[in-house]
Amino acid sequence: MTEPFYIEVGSAQKNHSGERICGDVFLSEKVKEEGRTVAVLSDGMGHGVKANLLATLTATMALNFTKEHKDVRSGAEIIMNTLPVCSERKISYSTFTVVDIEENGKTNILNYDNPDCIIMRGHEQYRPDWEVYTLEGRDNAGKEIKACSLVVRKEDRIVIMSDGVTQSGLGRGKYLLGWGLENVEKMVAGLIDEQPGISAARLASLIVNKAHANDGYQPKDDTSVVVVYCRDPRRLLLCSGPPFEKEKDPELARTVKEFRGEKILCGGTTADIVSRELGTPIEDTLEFEDPELPPVSKMKDIDLVTEGILTLSKTAGILDNYSPRTQLGNGPADLIVKKILDSDEIPLLAGTAVNVAHQDPNLPVELEIRRSVVKRIARILEEKFLKTVSLNYI
Repeated sequence: MTEPFYIEVGSAQKNHSGERICGDVFLSEKVKEEGRTVAVLSDGMGHGVKANLLATLTATMALNFTKEHKDVRSGAEIIMNTLPVCSERKISYSTFTVVDIEENGKTNILNYDNPDCIIMRGHEQYRPDWEVYTLEGRDNAGKEIKACSLVVRKEDRIVIMSDGVTQSGLGRGKYLLGWGLENVEKMVAGLIDEQPGISAARLASLIVNKAHANDGYQPKDDTSVVVVYCRDPRRLLLCSGPPFEKEKDPELARTVKEFRGEKILCGGTTADIVSRELGTPIEDTLEFEDPELPPVSKMKDIDLVTEGILTLSKTAGILDNYSPRTQLGNGPADLIVKKILDSDEIPLLAGTAVNVAHQDPNLPVELEIRRSVVKRIARILEEKFLKTVSLNYI
């Protein structure tokens, strides 16, 4: 039995020079009912919009077929037969790599024409036994798909990439034949030696940035890296709203006190209850980092104390629109988002006492009642960010 772990998935991309749309597409999803995490990277032929469409179609089908446990050969045949034929080259083409991890560690990897993935077991590279499937269909006869199965452990990492990484620097400087998989492997091993706890997103970003530099910051191809990292979970408690019954105030405070991980309190009443029950004073600040929101407060053993419904509503909006290019500030909602993005398991504790101020019909429509906002945040965190979320009411 493998030791339980959290599966972190992070990615980074650079577009082909001069293109606004990336021709590589990365998709991932948690199949909650089966305890599986599926990640797919596809590289469409060429670059720009056409490549993106090919890759999107391929990645979407590969993700769905994997979720449905479809046979490797038949799934690959369907994908390749479905792709539209290029009017210039008279072929349809898009690569794909699929990583399918179950919560018990059992992992299946499929790869069609992307560079081989890098599997790190702690600080050492792990080389699995690959099986080669040869397709037999009329249009795809002779094409080969590589597959392997393994059981991942805590501190294992899987790095998948498009050929924009391994071919970076081609024809220039010290990498006349391209950067090459061997050099990528050396960089990954070196970074893990230097920073054993490096996050999936950070590792992916550093590899892509190095490939970008190899190309003189003018990429000749779309460049993508996806990292899957199995590790101990980082936990964050987000608590907002007083309990429905005042008799449950001590239970709320006890939950906050006993939680092992970072803690955020959203709402003045919520903070007052915890402060009173635990005998911990609240220190107000005048740091107006966001003109739309009241400033944060401070409390011993609590990582962040903010106003309630306004801050939560803005947090939900930032998360909904978040992309790798989003620049976060130091406002209360931005600080919550930063902590959420750096966490894995996020219990949300929502008090159900009604605050009459939020029922005032003269207030803006965006001021949804707390329960609706918290449910929205939970949905975004699960679907968009693959966080492990539990939603409890008190």
